Amino acid sequence: MLPVSFFERSTLEVAEDLIGHLLCRQVGDETLRLSLTEVEAYDGPEDRASHAHRGQTPRNAVMFGPPGYWYVYLCYGMHWMLNIVTGPVDYPAAILLRGAGEIKGPGRLTKALAIDKALNEQPMDTTTGLWIEDPPTTAKRSTPERLPRIGVDYAGPVWSQKPYRFVDRV
Repeated sequence: MLPVSFFERSTLEVAEDLIGHLLCRQVGDETLRLSLTEVEAYDGPEDRASHAHRGQTPRNAVMFGPPGYWYVYLCYGMHWMLNIVTGPVDYPAAILLRGAGEIKGPGRLTKALAIDKALNEQPMDTTTGLWIEDPPTTAKRSTPERLPRIGVDYAGPVWSQKPYRFVDRV
């Protein structure tokens, strides 16, 4: 399992480095391990696409806490979104996990891994059944492609076009 110190760094650094790492989900006696292929960074209070842009609320409070915790919220009343908190305490930042293995799309990912609000504000840990591991030493690592985030036009022309989405090129 990745140490919390991995997530204490700059959100953009963490997001780029997450590509190729293994998202692990314990389901019964089985552990699923899927290589992360797409993530999006939401970096601090100035980021107009971030839930934390307008300050702390009960919904986004976990983003202001310590790194290495899950931020899970419901989108459009039907899709759970899975994020991992990054950076120092009181600096609201998180990374949305958009794809892993053959699963593309954050809603499809949480559905396939049976992730819901029960994991919100829980630590990334084997005891919660959801964690991230280093990639196999034999895995080929490439620099991810950086692209604008998806579905954040409300953030305006500058913030919606920030290259804060990282996609595996392999």
